[in-house]
Amino acid sequence: MNTTTIIAVLIAVVVTAVITWFASSAYRTGVYEKKIGSAEERSKEILDEATKVAETKKREALLEAKEENLKAKNDLEKEIRERRAELQRSERRLVNKEESLDKKLDAMERKENSFAAREEKLKARTLEVDALIEKQQEELERISGLTTEQAKETLLRSVEEDVKHDTALLVRDLEARAKDEAAKKAREYVVTAIQKCAADHVAETTISVVQLPSDEMKGRIIGREGRNIRTLETLTGIDLIIDDTPEAVILSGFDPMRREVAKIALEKLIVDGRIHPARIEETVEKAQKEVEAMIREEGESAVLEVGIHGIHPELVRLLGKMRFRTSYGQNALKHSIEVAHLSGLLAAELGLDVRLAKRAGLLHDIGKSLDHDMEGSHVQIGADLCRKYKESATVINAVESHHGDVEPTSLISCIVQAADAISAARPGARRETLETYTNRLRQLEEIANAYKGVEKSFAIQAGREVRVMVMPDHVSDDDMVLMARDIAKQIEAELEYPGQIKVSVIRESRVIDYAK
Repeated sequence: MNTTTIIAVLIAVVVTAVITWFASSAYRTGVYEKKIGSAEERSKEILDEATKVAETKKREALLEAKEENLKAKNDLEKEIRERRAELQRSERRLVNKEESLDKKLDAMERKENSFAAREEKLKARTLEVDALIEKQQEELERISGLTTEQAKETLLRSVEEDVKHDTALLVRDLEARAKDEAAKKAREYVVTAIQKCAADHVAETTISVVQLPSDEMKGRIIGREGRNIRTLETLTGIDLIIDDTPEAVILSGFDPMRREVAKIALEKLIVDGRIHPARIEETVEKAQKEVEAMIREEGESAVLEVGIHGIHPELVRLLGKMRFRTSYGQNALKHSIEVAHLSGLLAAELGLDVRLAKRAGLLHDIGKSLDHDMEGSHVQIGADLCRKYKESATVINAVESHHGDVEPTSLISCIVQAADAISAARPGARRETLETYTNRLRQLEEIANAYKGVEKSFAIQAGREVRVMVMPDHVSDDDMVLMARDIAKQIEAELEYPGQIKVSVIRESRVIDYAK
């Protein structure tokens, strides 16, 4: 192959490539032009559609705005109409009120004119009456021969003498009546106070019983060679009696506070189960703290129950300590609370200071909380305590005089004396009296119920009276007299009692009919 041929082939290849490139370029240009044309058409369509949607939205917004404006306009017109109607009603009311006021003013003017005319008439009548009185006085002076001043003096002397005589008679009558009724009133005051006050009584003993879960616990309480029981007795000062009593330990001691400490400590040890000297010492210490807290709570509770304030905290604590002090079986704190209530009731009957009377009654036995720890009577100890904690002179005198050691200087001191006697002597307050009292009531009712024709009987007034209800069909009026006498004779023969017992036999008959 020669050079010319090669050149010719190369030229042919180049020409073919050039022709091919131009052809492909023309094709691509046509395709691009077609795509551009279709894109322009699509964009025009989108623009047209967007324009239509915008027009539609615009028309809808205009319609909504018009509707809102129309609605607001209607609401405004409605409100305007309502306000106009209200204004019209107000105007009508004002017009009516003005008319009513005008009428009232007219009526007032007419009444004023009428009153003025009447006043003139009254003045004229008054002048006439004064003139007549003067004439009568002159006539009386002429007849009696005395002037007005002389007649007044004579009349006053006569009236004064009559009044003095009547007053003297009235005073003598009142004094006699007062003497007759003094004892009766005193009894009524005391009975009323007793009936209104009903404080509970606690009859304390010298032993306490602690229940055990089983008899095996007794050996653990005693401990090896008795070390546990000796430790407990030494720390509490209370004797533990462990005998054949099933599932129980008896604590014996005269000090109720120590006995309470021992009881609490032993109950805690039984629940805990760990019983040894170190644990016993720790438990007794906790029990002592619990009893001290109980003392304060009891004192605060007593003060709140009586309703007095401002008592020194130490006196409140000593009051709580009286919870563990007894006198002939009567709890000292309960007795003091009852005396306070009785003193307040008696003071109210006599018109005295109720709060001061209650305060004196509550503190009258405060010395009993320390009379085992200090020398001297509880009266002197209580008075010294009240002086120490700045109680009033009336309270101090009431404490000193409630057993007659000193003379009372106020009625409140006398009231506390009476209330103390009432509380101590009340049937059921002391243990011995409680047993006698309950037995007497039961025996009185048994004696009365044993008689034929008795329906039921009631022993009342602490056994000082027995009321017997009889059946009217079985017992006549004459039989009632004999029955009352027989019951009284049997009571005298079989019972022992202070004073006297009243026997009241009641027979009631009822006849019932109906008007138809």
